[in-house]
Amino acid sequence: MQDPYTPPTVPDPAAPPPVGSMPSSEERMWAMIGHLSALTGILTAGIGNIVGPLIVWQVKKDTMPFAAAESKEALNFNITWLLGSLVLLALTFVLMFVLIGFLLVPVLWAVGIAWVVFSIIAGLKANEGKSYRYPLTIRFIP
Repeated sequence: MQDPYTPPTVPDPAAPPPVGSMPSSEERMWAMIGHLSALTGILTAGIGNIVGPLIVWQVKKDTMPFAAAESKEALNFNITWLLGSLVLLALTFVLMFVLIGFLLVPVLWAVGIAWVVFSIIAGLKANEGKSYRYPLTIRFIP
């Protein structure tokens, strides 16, 4: 029984939800947007890959911990894969001079398709309220 002189505790509405609880539908939506916003990189020559998740992470990091964590994961994934793709592209360009670089062109396409597939899978998982860890990702931002 609670002490009659102690007021009842009221949860702080700005506090993050308890660990293991399901994020709200709004928070799940923002987490999904954090992942899928990277797909704007298709139209912006790779700039949207970084800027989309970065904006969602910065805007929601204080109010929605699940959305912030998922956006940060998307940001790390996109930084890693953008750097890897640039290295692969440079290697392809250099090897074109010895006439074997054309063999890496299908690899570039496969990397691009894998990037789109992983981003969509992550967005769907976030919409379900589940965290998603991208494969082959360096965590630049812990």
